[in-house]
Amino acid sequence: MGNGTSIGRVRGLGSAHEGTHHWWHQRLTAGSNLILVLWFVLSIALLPAYDWETIHAWVSQTSVAVPLILLIVSTFYHFRLGLQVVIEDYQHDETRIVALVALNFFTLAASATAIFAVLKTAFTAGAI
Repeated sequence: MGNGTSIGRVRGLGSAHEGTHHWWHQRLTAGSNLILVLWFVLSIALLPAYDWETIHAWVSQTSVAVPLILLIVSTFYHFRLGLQVVIEDYQHDETRIVALVALNFFTLAASATAIFAVLKTAFTAGAI
């Protein structure tokens, strides 16, 4: 018996059921990024000054540090989702796995560094 036609080989396999999950997460992070970036821009615009002491005192507030961390997490997750699609669509050889692993490590390292910076600033505000 032969291999059959192209459609016959794939009929009944169905989808991987990952596209909807990925699409939904990308839309949710886009919405949260919109809200959090608007909050960030308005908060910065309403500050009385832009010197180091004012920014440091501003970030040390809980009502600022928590949304900043949420903005970091949402932005980097959205970044990873978008670049994952680009890599999967345009990289077709074995280097695709390497690129996806490098993307995950970079995203984790960069977001951890940003979160650490916010936490360090928030927790050392009174120690100046």
